[in-house]
Amino acid sequence: MADIIQLLPDNIANQIAAGEVIQRPSSAVKELLENAVDAGATEIKLIVSDSGKALISVVDNGKGMSETDARMAFERHATSKIRNIEDLFRIKTMGFRGEALASIAAVAQVELKSRRAEDELGTYIEIENSNVLKQEACASAVGSTISMKNLFFNVPARRNFLKSNPAEMRHIVDEFIRVSMAFPEIFFSLTSNGQEVFHLEAGSLKQRIVQILGNNYTAKLVSVKEDTDYMNVYGFVGKPETAKKTRGDQYFFVNNRFIKSAYLNHAVNSAFENMIAKDSFPSYVLFIDLDPSVVDINVHPTKQEIKFEDEKIVYAFVQAAVKHALAQFSIAPSLDFTLNAEIQGLDAVSKPFTLENRESAAISNLYKTFTGKHQAHKIEPNEKSELKHWREFFVSKDAEGVGLKTEGNNQEVFSYEKQPAANAQHSAFSIQPLASNYIQLHNTYIIAATNNGFMLVHQQHAHERILYEKYSTAVHSKTPATQKSLFPVTLELATPDAVLLEDLLPDIAALGYEVEPFGTNTFVIQGTPADVAHGNEKHSIDLLLEQFKHFSSEIKYSKREKLVRCMSRQQAIKAGQALGQHEMQTLIEQLFTCTTPNVTPTGSPTYLEFKEDYLDRMFGR
Repeated sequence: MADIIQLLPDNIANQIAAGEVIQRPSSAVKELLENAVDAGATEIKLIVSDSGKALISVVDNGKGMSETDARMAFERHATSKIRNIEDLFRIKTMGFRGEALASIAAVAQVELKSRRAEDELGTYIEIENSNVLKQEACASAVGSTISMKNLFFNVPARRNFLKSNPAEMRHIVDEFIRVSMAFPEIFFSLTSNGQEVFHLEAGSLKQRIVQILGNNYTAKLVSVKEDTDYMNVYGFVGKPETAKKTRGDQYFFVNNRFIKSAYLNHAVNSAFENMIAKDSFPSYVLFIDLDPSVVDINVHPTKQEIKFEDEKIVYAFVQAAVKHALAQFSIAPSLDFTLNAEIQGLDAVSKPFTLENRESAAISNLYKTFTGKHQAHKIEPNEKSELKHWREFFVSKDAEGVGLKTEGNNQEVFSYEKQPAANAQHSAFSIQPLASNYIQLHNTYIIAATNNGFMLVHQQHAHERILYEKYSTAVHSKTPATQKSLFPVTLELATPDAVLLEDLLPDIAALGYEVEPFGTNTFVIQGTPADVAHGNEKHSIDLLLEQFKHFSSEIKYSKREKLVRCMSRQQAIKAGQALGQHEMQTLIEQLFTCTTPNVTPTGSPTYLEFKEDYLDRMFGR
């Protein structure tokens, strides 16, 4: 019987290796940009066509390669950065796999032009399917130009799994930002389909952050810098007012390599404790420099996840550095123990406390209150007190009669028309208002009597369900309800957000937004869905983009479904908002006209029901 195990041909082995390294166009962009940085370039230009599917080209003015090096670079496990096994744990450069160019050459048609400063002529190489088709001398500028065309041309199945052009372009922009942010001293540009998307002049880290994330960060960055023997932490954090409702502009770099670390992210969040809302996330661009031997960057193929030898030390240093920076710039609350000159001039400070003063103080009611045993809370009754009628200020006569508090505000949050319960299956939950009143608990829950007990409704969850079904219906209708703006609002976005919004324009139009492009990274909001309050148009779209970018779910949803879920979460009334009687009644009536009233779109309950027999058992009856 013949042997059945055999070695794979080189071209197939290379394609399998390419699956680890090159998953999509942005993976190739990352590898090529990192190689250009390692070549010592001061100018790096990225040119893409058809979101990298047709062309990805990186032009640099680095040191270039000799004829032999240019050929060797495309061999598997060929690298200039590792000589022995110890070098693997002392890597300070960016790309080092030794498989990047070999992987790219296995799944694309590659052209390379390169020349060193000491050579008169450069080298031109053409490779397809891991085979060198042409190698010859050529005229070339110092540095390297590498172009890869028709990605996955020989692996059609992989090409079919690529996303839409705008989606792939977003990934390319992300990788471009991560590399260009780490090296502000290098000029970077990104051109897509002949149009320049980024033009980043060399400068300081702060200038690079503002160039990428937008001018609104100019006066809102706090410098972080702490140097120790073990590690250095430097960079910038955004002031508390830049905090967003989703994980927005957050960048961590270890030895200039972008990483993702929930552990370090927690360190920064804890430094911002009590300065931003619990459901908000701070913005930061932080760099950690430490000995490469105490970091393992080989735990993930893309090297975006790493392991520290001592995580706790790194966590403590990062947290302390951010806290110190916030305190130093008078953002964190601090105590000032120095006495003001005016205070020092007061009689109470400058003159002695005489025996007469002491006796006078001892017979006062205030002194007795604080010195008497168990009397720290005692306040003497005073008929002249202006606070005598304080209770009447908060509680109306009617509310006192039924033991309820008054409506939280007069402005109605809801403007729905009353609808009869449409579903017979919910007749078991027919609401019987207690004395025509609902009770709001902690400005979050609504207590309502039912025909056999009572129910506890979560106001935010309930409103999310109502809005979700409303928007779901809207996206499938031909004419969504749009509220035209009398004065159109101009919206200026950072480049990544502008790329995303352009991709989402048809889908947000189905929700009722009327947004038009208006030059580079600028849009005009002509109309919004009827629920969006006037004057809130910009914030609404900003938040929608943030939530869409960081939409977390194990299930893959369509763009429209994601948008509907984001919109319902964004526009729902929040826990902590006081509601009036009419608003509570409308909310509950609308909830029970929904097809699925008992859960939110994400599966959380909208209400809990407490039946009479269960209550009786609780009280032992």
